Amino acid sequence: MNILILSCGTRNKIVQYVKKELSGKGKVIATDMSPNAPALYEADQHYVVPRITEPDYIDRILDICQKEKINGAFSLIDPELSLLAKHKELFEDKGVKIVGSSYELCERTLDKWQMYQWLKNHGYACARSYVDKEVFYKDIEKGEMCYPVFVKPVRGSASIAISKAMNQETIELLFAHSDDLMIQTCLEGQEIGIDCYIDLINGELVSVFAKKKLVMRAGETDKGVSFKEPELFKLVEQFVKESGFRGQIDIDVFECNGKYFISEVNPRFGGGYPHAYESGVNHMKYIVRNLEGKVNVPEIGNYEDGIVMMKYNEIMLRREGD
Repeated sequence: MNILILSCGTRNKIVQYVKKELSGKGKVIATDMSPNAPALYEADQHYVVPRITEPDYIDRILDICQKEKINGAFSLIDPELSLLAKHKELFEDKGVKIVGSSYELCERTLDKWQMYQWLKNHGYACARSYVDKEVFYKDIEKGEMCYPVFVKPVRGSASIAISKAMNQETIELLFAHSDDLMIQTCLEGQEIGIDCYIDLINGELVSVFAKKKLVMRAGETDKGVSFKEPELFKLVEQFVKESGFRGQIDIDVFECNGKYFISEVNPRFGGGYPHAYESGVNHMKYIVRNLEGKVNVPEIGNYEDGIVMMKYNEIMLRREGD
């Protein structure tokens, strides 16, 4: 069995974990558009490929799948999730299973306004949001909203271009220089990251790992501590059942005054997943079992609480031209 990890970037740990799971039964192949993506060199075989926006990108990936006899593939960046889902049938024709959710769900999570509308319509607590600043100003006047608020791109990731606005002047300035922005309530409370795996075959929630985020860096959890909360697990189970996601997903939640607010959902491995794996929550084995045609047995909350994760920097060297 061979697994292809696309747009691997600096996610060395993910490549290492999959490689360890496949030890003796298959290979890990990794791709990235940059030869200086360190995770490439953790794989058994790697390829430098075009940008995902290039017209021949999918053909190039399909060629790699055929050459390397790939059984399953997944990406580690948001924009590529929709691209893979959109061309799912082309991959399946070559015997490749895309480990991920449908095109509709990938697009919904990439579009924060769509995600907000879905959460609100399904009764989930979430940060009140606006794409029309005039409507927001009216709610400010009525006392239904207050500053500060976050202004962020409707379609974006990794906390890029997010600004905190303390007044109307700041909002006007931000909207004058960017299109497709949204205004969102500034949630005050404990931020929580949740790593989930949903079975690709039967759609059942298999695993949940929750961590309180202690320190953030570049949109990812830099330090965190694991914890268990049955009420939170119940909320995640309900969300998964109603939403229809598959494979690995990463959910951001805020706990405010005893109430859980769903903030964002990423249908991929989140930057904090190594915390889960090192705590014994091995989602790689679930992926491999699904690719073997086997249904996974749920193991929700099967880990210790109070395990602290602390990231630190490492380096890799390579010789140019190698």
